[in-house]
Amino acid sequence: MPAYSHEIDYHIHGDDMQFVEITLDPQETVIAEAGAMMFMDPDVHMDTKMGDGSNPSAGFMDKLFSVGKRVFTGESLFMTHFTAQGGARSNVAFGAPYPGKIVPIDLASIGGTFLCQKQAFLCAAMGTALSIAFTKRFGVGLFGGEGFILQKLQGDGLAFVHAGGTVIKRELAPGQRLKVDTGCIVGFDEGVDYDIEMVRGIGSMLFGGEGLFLASLTGPGTVYLQSLPFSRLADRIIASAPRHGGSDRGEGSVLGGLGRLLGGDNR
Repeated sequence: MPAYSHEIDYHIHGDDMQFVEITLDPQETVIAEAGAMMFMDPDVHMDTKMGDGSNPSAGFMDKLFSVGKRVFTGESLFMTHFTAQGGARSNVAFGAPYPGKIVPIDLASIGGTFLCQKQAFLCAAMGTALSIAFTKRFGVGLFGGEGFILQKLQGDGLAFVHAGGTVIKRELAPGQRLKVDTGCIVGFDEGVDYDIEMVRGIGSMLFGGEGLFLASLTGPGTVYLQSLPFSRLADRIIASAPRHGGSDRGEGSVLGGLGRLLGGDNR
């Protein structure tokens, strides 16, 4: 496990469209996904590098193999490193990509490892290692949906993940189980056992609207859940989008639907 991550300070601004402002001491660095930066002070130097920089002594092929695995999560091979190069403290901020919450994760307090949904990672202190973690059971990989491939964050510093809607934190006791929609999982520590089980009852499977499978999380450990997975938000937007390039007036109202009927709209 990587050690001695940079000790960054932070402040989270906003409510539903949050951003996190990181304060760096001279020569401190924070790493982030490409495109996440919102603003930064002039003394902050931005540099795009291959990998997270957690193992400076690694050779080129080792770095290539490590970052190549991140392609499975839909992330870039490269990460952006932001370093305070002036003589005073400097700030850099990172914005959330869609409505929700930014969650700070103190990796040292949860054993050094945190598993999270793909594309949940926002930024972290230099020294944090990012990789992917394939689930242990075949059933999880086959039916897990959004939870199939998880990102693994390792280190002893701060990392920040983003989740949709409202976020809750649950502490599971040893043996305590929690059934969750796979898309509603933000992440959990390495002590939590993760599996997939089929929904019981043919009626629930066909008409319940919750899918055929649920995630089963078993403690001990810490679990973060989100009320609005991005996939659910995207599905609602696509379903509500006007078809054939047209636009609806009075969308969501009785008059809006009546107007479409009277106007001969056969959508």
